Amino acid sequence: MKTFPEGFLWGGATAANQFEGGWNEGGKGWSVSDAARSHLDIDVQDYAKQNEVLTKDIEEAMAHPEDLVHYPKRHGSDFYHHYKEDIALLGEMGFKVFRMSIAWARIYPNGDDAEPNEEGLKFYDNVFDELKKYNIEPLVTISHYEPPLNLCLKYDCWYNRKTIDFFMNFVNTIVDRYKDRVKYWLTFNEVDSMIRHPYTTGGLIRDRFEGKNWEEVIFQSMHHQFVASALATKVLHEKRPDSLVGCMLTKLTYYPYTCKPEDVLEAQQRMRSTYCYSDTQVFGEYPAYLLARFKNHGLNIVMEEDDLKVMKEYPVDFISFSYYSSSCVAKDTEGLQTTAGNTVTAIKNPYLKASEWGWQSDPIGLRVSLVDLYDRYRKPLFIVENGLGEKEELIPDGKGSYTVDDQGHIDYYKGHFQAMYDAITEDGVELLGYTTWACIDLVSESTKQMSKRYGFIYVDCDDYGNGTFNRYRKKSFYWYKDVIASNGACLFEEE
Repeated sequence: MKTFPEGFLWGGATAANQFEGGWNEGGKGWSVSDAARSHLDIDVQDYAKQNEVLTKDIEEAMAHPEDLVHYPKRHGSDFYHHYKEDIALLGEMGFKVFRMSIAWARIYPNGDDAEPNEEGLKFYDNVFDELKKYNIEPLVTISHYEPPLNLCLKYDCWYNRKTIDFFMNFVNTIVDRYKDRVKYWLTFNEVDSMIRHPYTTGGLIRDRFEGKNWEEVIFQSMHHQFVASALATKVLHEKRPDSLVGCMLTKLTYYPYTCKPEDVLEAQQRMRSTYCYSDTQVFGEYPAYLLARFKNHGLNIVMEEDDLKVMKEYPVDFISFSYYSSSCVAKDTEGLQTTAGNTVTAIKNPYLKASEWGWQSDPIGLRVSLVDLYDRYRKPLFIVENGLGEKEELIPDGKGSYTVDDQGHIDYYKGHFQAMYDAITEDGVELLGYTTWACIDLVSESTKQMSKRYGFIYVDCDDYGNGTFNRYRKKSFYWYKDVIASNGACLFEEE
């Protein structure tokens, strides 16, 4: 009988900034995501517009703390008030692992506070207690798109080396508090995303760097995050020796549009532009091609004496990544149709179908990604984001409640799960586990919409914040429950 390896960690993923809500409750301070506006008036595939954040935009956001329509991350899915119900539903599905993040501004409201916020710490105590009740292992992302806003306005956030110290205060606090309950940790979500959306990842507000080389600003901030990640890994290994610390990469899988050598080279260069971040965290040193970029682009990255030593001594234990779809690239894009991906736009693959948001489903691309990553790093892998956003509607379930017929989700997951199985059994990939994005509907990062639904559980809230926030099990809820219970065996019953 075909099954996944014993102990395989099946589960789902969320992020506090998109899911938690309670943005101004329990002593929590402003985060960058609380000031991230939803541009309801633009094309949802226009990611460049979504990521343009200037000081005037922050001032506008802070002047309207009551606005939950244009700032939907403030309400998210209201996990803050529904965590017991939500975790019980995950327990009903049989989850082995739940990926979540700890909101930095809930623990240190301003980022530079002398003491942590006890009410915020207690909230996560309660969350971990509930997870333990259902034997669900937490996988905690320490920083997931929400530095405290005060650090951006007062210090220019990750561009300023002081932020390493502020971050380490946060790390030491949560590790001391939760080390006995959390074994699996990720330092920074999609660490490579600084180059695509520097505001949410690095707290960088573009017009605060007038006269500076913007590329240099981004890579200087990245360097500070690399050092901080290494120091966090050091702390975790010292305070809980059996802890496993991973990096988290946006797995942008590119195919050359043709076999034209120029297209093949373009694809290779694009892949390197993603791998350079994980290369640095896995090998503990900057790859030669990234150093060449610094030199060729005239980037002066300021490093302190022990930075490279710390990075080398404390690399990550495993590689986690997000994978949603693949993309094509070509040297000459004139006349070629483009489509959207995970916060990027690339050439449309004529052999793949696209979702309403332009994402092209490609299970084989996941297998390709797993093999490429494992061959490159020879360390365990963990898929921590994978999913499909779709528009859905509630229908009566015949039992006095409602459900959603999300067969599209089931079809998407089935193909990707089978690709995972092939990578494990045929290609020898060591895969620790898998968490879907997202197990419960939440606010999409790329488009800031609730209507772009990923979950096994429907949350009654629309793009304008209207709704009861009641939870409803979708068709996929029961399907995934069977997958977990059978450790994947049900995927192959028809063979």
